Amino acid sequence: MEEKLLTQKKHGMLVLLATLLLYLLIIALFVWNVQRENPSGIPLAICIVIAVIGWFPLTGLHVLKPQEALVLTLFGKYVGTLKGDGFYFVNPFCSSVNPAARTRLSQSGDVGSPHSLTIGNTSTQGNTISNKISLKIMTLNNSRQKINDCLGNPVDIGIAVTWRVTDTAKAVFNVDNYKEYLSLQCDSALRDIVRLYPYDMAPNVDTTGDGVADDGSLRGSSDVVAARIRDEIQKRVDEAGMEIIEARITYLAYATEIAAVMLQRQQASAIIDARKMIVDGAVGMVEMALERLNENHIVELDEERKAAMVSNLLVVLCGNHDAQPVVNSGSLY
Repeated sequence: MEEKLLTQKKHGMLVLLATLLLYLLIIALFVWNVQRENPSGIPLAICIVIAVIGWFPLTGLHVLKPQEALVLTLFGKYVGTLKGDGFYFVNPFCSSVNPAARTRLSQSGDVGSPHSLTIGNTSTQGNTISNKISLKIMTLNNSRQKINDCLGNPVDIGIAVTWRVTDTAKAVFNVDNYKEYLSLQCDSALRDIVRLYPYDMAPNVDTTGDGVADDGSLRGSSDVVAARIRDEIQKRVDEAGMEIIEARITYLAYATEIAAVMLQRQQASAIIDARKMIVDGAVGMVEMALERLNENHIVELDEERKAAMVSNLLVVLCGNHDAQPVVNSGSLY
């Protein structure tokens, strides 16, 4: 289904003025006929008929604001799309189509609608609403999902997708409801991409599919992950006439059932890294101290006393608390 634009339909004001002029004429004809000495029934009948059916062309008038479109069908056949701001006149028998007009998602333009009934992510309105299709850029903020990363850890993640309709015919006729279709494809694409990455950097994990382990992760490579999610969604909604402008991760955390354990794991990893740095520094300082003592011949130490000195220095340098030295006032031997 290809979009067909109706560009020669901006005759709304002309039709409106012509209809008003017609009613003025029948009013004048009615008054003239009544004021005659012998009123005729034919002018009266003409006035009544015109008064009854003369308003019908007004049903073909449509007003569009900037970034709005109207998809028109005539007895079930697609005849074209009105785009751009203006006052249009089309065949009064044409009807506008928008299957997603009553669908309300957690997105810009749909939030805070009165008289709506919410069911999950979707709500429907009980009042009559317009079938106009918005061509503006909108942001879809789907609910957070619990997804297992590539290591099997459950992760809570949410995304915001910026999108717009580019082909109204595809959006209306190729899918049943383009808003619900977009929401479903966002959830599916998010699940497919997130399961390729670990939450944090992990060894021997290939996130790019080239067979080589890399440092990709949900937390450290959020821009790369978001770009892959956007491309995946775009591939899925091309047939629905939509363009995905941007996808961003809005929430990322371990699931509540493992959050405390993963916090302990991160703390343990941080403690190990800190201890390793402290030990490396302490060994270097002990080595430097022994070299300086030997170079300057300050004191001659045998292997046993070197070992005792190294042990004491490591205890002092690696301890969590300040050392409490014991001074020996007697002989070393």
